[in-house]
Amino acid sequence: MKPSSLALWLHFAAVCIVAVLCAGTASAQSHPAGGTPHWSYSGADGPDHWGDLDPNFATCKTGTRQSPIDIKDAKPADLHPLRFDYKLSPLKIIDNGHTIRINIEPGSSVTVGGKAYPLVQFHFHHPSEEEISGKKFDMVVHLVHQLPDGSAVVVAVLLNSGNENALIRDLWSHLPKETNKEVEFKKVVINAEDLLPADQNYYTFDGSLTIPPCGEGVKWFVIKTPVELSPAQIATFARMYPDNARPIQPINGREIDESNFQK
Repeated sequence: MKPSSLALWLHFAAVCIVAVLCAGTASAQSHPAGGTPHWSYSGADGPDHWGDLDPNFATCKTGTRQSPIDIKDAKPADLHPLRFDYKLSPLKIIDNGHTIRINIEPGSSVTVGGKAYPLVQFHFHHPSEEEISGKKFDMVVHLVHQLPDGSAVVVAVLLNSGNENALIRDLWSHLPKETNKEVEFKKVVINAEDLLPADQNYYTFDGSLTIPPCGEGVKWFVIKTPVELSPAQIATFARMYPDNARPIQPINGREIDESNFQK
């Protein structure tokens, strides 16, 4: 091979290697560890585009029972109180890049229709994802319960500005300094029951997860009575997550039932 030809060939090979490395880097950036593509709450990978980011996210745009919704025209129904059986749990907290999530040790549950669903975690959104007759709330906490078969129940507790919340004070004083790294404080014990209002009447409907992959078949219970936290506590979360709420989704003819039992 002539020197000029060899030089040309080496240049071509180097360009190909760089292209492959760049492609690999781009792939790693769009599909980080675990193979899940990056998503966010705004821009090119925001909610309007979730369904296009990955085939596994298709339900985010094709689903017909998506959450959150604007709760209106609810029908009074003969519903029973939710049976919460929440236990003390050491604080396990993580900033996962989308919210602050608290992971719960096994033992806590809510019973719905005679079936106990274990509480696995709870997390926060600012502002509230759910609306009631077009009204948003300052924040919301989602208590996620799930069985091994994947069936899930989410209890949403709306949060409004008011008095300081003792449990939130404990959580915010232990916020992680790094993202995607769970921190456990074994000497700090919490009970998710402290997030529940005294009046636990609720709205209920069929819905989905509110983050990708937006899987449906989730039973939602939105507690009607909000719980208070202080303006400073809201501001602390808002500095980290100014807007981590998925937009309202179409109801598509779903029925919304409303409980009206005594406290």
